Amino acid sequence: MLIGDVARRSGVSARMLRHYESLGLVRPTGRTHSGYREYSGEDIRRIFHIESLRSLGLSLRDVGRALDDPGFVPAELVDDLIRRTRDRIAAETELLTRLRRIGAAEPAGWEDVLQTVALLQALGSTDAWARQRAALSADEVPVPVEALVEAALNESDPNVAGALRWSLARSGDDGAALLADGLGSPVAEVRRRAVQCLAELPARAATELLRGALTHPDPVVRGYAALALGARGDADAAPTLIDVIVGGGNDTDAADALGTLARDPVSAQRIATGLVDRLARATTGPSARRRLTQALADIPGTTAARALADLCHDADRAVALTATYLLGLRDARE
Repeated sequence: MLIGDVARRSGVSARMLRHYESLGLVRPTGRTHSGYREYSGEDIRRIFHIESLRSLGLSLRDVGRALDDPGFVPAELVDDLIRRTRDRIAAETELLTRLRRIGAAEPAGWEDVLQTVALLQALGSTDAWARQRAALSADEVPVPVEALVEAALNESDPNVAGALRWSLARSGDDGAALLADGLGSPVAEVRRRAVQCLAELPARAATELLRGALTHPDPVVRGYAALALGARGDADAAPTLIDVIVGGGNDTDAADALGTLARDPVSAQRIATGLVDRLARATTGPSARRRLTQALADIPGTTAARALADLCHDADRAVALTATYLLGLRDARE
């Protein structure tokens, strides 16, 4: 079969067939009387083998080795191809994400494109100061909220994280849904950052997500959600705030939030009852009982006052002294 016929049947151009010949990949078995290349059935099968291997991403050099080297190990080359393909996909995915973000910024001209690209690069910088400046500049340069959320969920520097939360808070409702995905992350730090960002979003959508987070399996997420909701006057946060006090950590902030919620008489009664109930549980340890006693200080009403009076005679001397001191302050205020 002549080269033109082979090209038509195989889909490989005559020019490429000549290139394969120059590399020694496939040589026509014979020549016609006129000197034209003539390919045998075995030659054509080899051409199809070459094209099959090329479709896997092999270089022509590797194709030659695969076909002619008896010691060639396919598994090693396939593993290398998998690695290179993954790297290429990751690079292409990163480029696609960047292009989408630039498009979402709706640039009016190339100057806007360049500014957005520079800001996105700065958000991914290894220099914390550069990332912080980029976060603070997001209010001036159009940047997709998706990029801010991604940066915030991956940021370990507290100053940069604060700047990113500030920028997200100014972005409106758009970031709430994206941050919701962060709440479901398998990484504890990402979940914590997500709920901290939601806590600073004023949007109604963020409040609804925080309410949902009160039942999150991660106690850290529940705690931050309760603190944020308590600051917003949401009484549903009270039971979780009491849990935070028992667990320690942010107990002072939790007690302050309970004091704020207790300005409502109905809420004050429920909070006082909840604190007294936890004090009475046998599973509540000494340190937790002292924190719960301190939390009663800012809760108005007779239930809290009676509880402090009873605690003045508690078997735990530290609890009794704390209750006596707090009751004295309470009497002085009244």
